[in-house]
Amino acid sequence: MAGHRAQWKGFVKFGEVTCGVALYTAASTSDRITFNTINKATGNRVNRVFIDSDTEELVTKEAQTKGFEIENGQYLIIDPDEIAAAIPESDKTLEIEAFIPCTDVDDVYFDKPYYLTPDKMGSDAFSALRDGMKKSKVAAIARTVLFRRMRTVLIRPHGKGLIATTLNYDYEVRSSKQAFEDMPKIKIEGEMLDLAKHIISTKKGEFDPSAFDDRYEAALGELVKAKIEGKAVPKRKKVEVSKPNDLLAALRESAGMGKKAEDNPKRTAANANKGGGRQRAARGAASKSASSKAAPQRKAG
Repeated sequence: MAGHRAQWKGFVKFGEVTCGVALYTAASTSDRITFNTINKATGNRVNRVFIDSDTEELVTKEAQTKGFEIENGQYLIIDPDEIAAAIPESDKTLEIEAFIPCTDVDDVYFDKPYYLTPDKMGSDAFSALRDGMKKSKVAAIARTVLFRRMRTVLIRPHGKGLIATTLNYDYEVRSSKQAFEDMPKIKIEGEMLDLAKHIISTKKGEFDPSAFDDRYEAALGELVKAKIEGKAVPKRKKVEVSKPNDLLAALRESAGMGKKAEDNPKRTAANANKGGGRQRAARGAASKSASSKAAPQRKAG
């Protein structure tokens, strides 16, 4: 990939076939707005230093080591060389252990995506793997040492190449049962369910990443721009959350059946009543006029 540096270079092996590959970061946060910590009094950037929690003395980098807390405030000292010795040995090979249906892995296990590209010498073998997986509609599970840890990687066809997604370990993924165990058992049916389905059907579309903006990043950009130009800082708009007793009304309004639709018949009826009143008033006035004319005639006679 022109203009990008490979995060890892090695080999991918399937069966007795091996080809050289490289991993490139597929998603990066490097373009996000970042801030430095500044001394308010001087306007200078603040440097991070390490202080002994007990003596409050400065600890230089040479005097620092690693430690594992075994009790509150009690640490087991572990030398960095001992940690380095624990790193698994690597032959730089993504060895494919199995091919599985693409939908077999729950995306809650997805960690970080990388573009997997071939080197010039292994393009034929790489293309054979890519096209074979496309035709078979499968993904590949492989393992290798990436960034000091043994990682499980899900490999899938992606455009002209492959995409390799590192997977979270099972112990890292929290149980969904625990996350939802306090949720009450509520069954939505009738008009409420029909309205929800109707709203969903009117909102169907396709995923377009370019259509979704990072509102926080945009807000930070507006904040920085306003500060540079000496303008007032933009204020946050208040977000109102639907209350349970207003849910049905909110669903009706979302489906185009809300207060506005309900107001039309009322206005029509009001106009009709208003028109009827004018007609009755006109008839009353005419009758009164006729009576006033008739009365003098009777008196004269």
